[in-house]
Amino acid sequence: MSTSATRGRAGEVAIAFLWLGLTSFGGPVAHLGYFRRAFVQRRRWLDEEHFGQLLALCQFLPGPASSQLGFSIGLLRAGWLGGLAAFVGFTLPSALLLFGFALASRALDGIWGYALVHGLKLVAVAVVLHGVIGMARTLTPDWTRRAMALAAALLVLASGAPWMQLALVAGGALLGMWLCRGVTARTGEMFALVWGRRTGIALIALFLLGLGAAFLPGLPPLGQVAAAFYRAGALVFGGGHVVLPLLKASVVDPGWLDNNTFLAGYGAAQAVPGPMFTLASFLGARLPGGMGGALGATVAVLSIFAPGLLLVAGALPFWRALAQRTGAARALAGVNAVVVGLLAAAFVNPVAASAIHAPLDVLLATVGVLMLLARWPALAVVAWCMAATLAQAIR
Repeated sequence: MSTSATRGRAGEVAIAFLWLGLTSFGGPVAHLGYFRRAFVQRRRWLDEEHFGQLLALCQFLPGPASSQLGFSIGLLRAGWLGGLAAFVGFTLPSALLLFGFALASRALDGIWGYALVHGLKLVAVAVVLHGVIGMARTLTPDWTRRAMALAAALLVLASGAPWMQLALVAGGALLGMWLCRGVTARTGEMFALVWGRRTGIALIALFLLGLGAAFLPGLPPLGQVAAAFYRAGALVFGGGHVVLPLLKASVVDPGWLDNNTFLAGYGAAQAVPGPMFTLASFLGARLPGGMGGALGATVAVLSIFAPGLLLVAGALPFWRALAQRTGAARALAGVNAVVVGLLAAAFVNPVAASAIHAPLDVLLATVGVLMLLARWPALAVVAWCMAATLAQAIR
């Protein structure tokens, strides 16, 4: 791919990402592999070096890393329309599927409904534990970062305060610059853009304006929905499963949804392709009163993705200088270690605490984890957990 000019069409970007939105099972880590095969190896829209530079930026920023990466590839390929086409193509299939599940799940009562919900909660146990294992292997390769992850998990579990996660991410960045001495920065030619630093500053200012508005009191009902999901999208580092505790704080803690409904939606999100953040479609649709339905789902999805997309587009013009600084690479290493701890804490509570009620539940979830470790698709784990719980209900 030429780094000097945009040379593609939004239509080809939309087709490529719609196919990925329909077929990319396996969660955010798997999505990175799908993107690399689709756009580096097959279509050659960019080379390995530029793919790595984009990936490093998306991992450094808060927000859904795989969606930010796809949006960035669309931007570089076909400008602003290309970025929009990439986002819609990759996001729409799973958002629609989870909205449909939200409508159908209202009709699930009695023993069958309980079995279905319990099966989906066990899926969440298997997927989150698998995510913790995989991220720990990659992001905590030494004892220093393992200690940082363990400390973050214990502090989150002991505190329970929503602000603790943001404080730990900031602390991880500071400790990373000091403790992660073995981490070095990436070097190499940077990509060229069709917009400059002024546009980048405007986009970052818009992100900050939205974040400030998300903390205003006295908002109308739909404004409260937009604010809750914008905060979740703006303050989560690592994306994917790490958004779980922030979303819980946004919709369960205020009493909008109960924990069972929340975890059922999270389990359902494992059964569909595309980004994990489209869980917002299910949650938005199930909100009470005038906050839910199709309008609530739409507001929730747009609000949770908006901050990450604004940030990555705004940061791209500045990434050349930052990516080549060793201090930034070390700060990112510290943040990633803390992210592992946050995910481990989310696994303990609410995921495992709400789903594991008997020794058989441990067995079913363990089999699910082993299936994922053996590279079985996530959909197979969903089928296993749901079939097992439904079989229990029949007996």
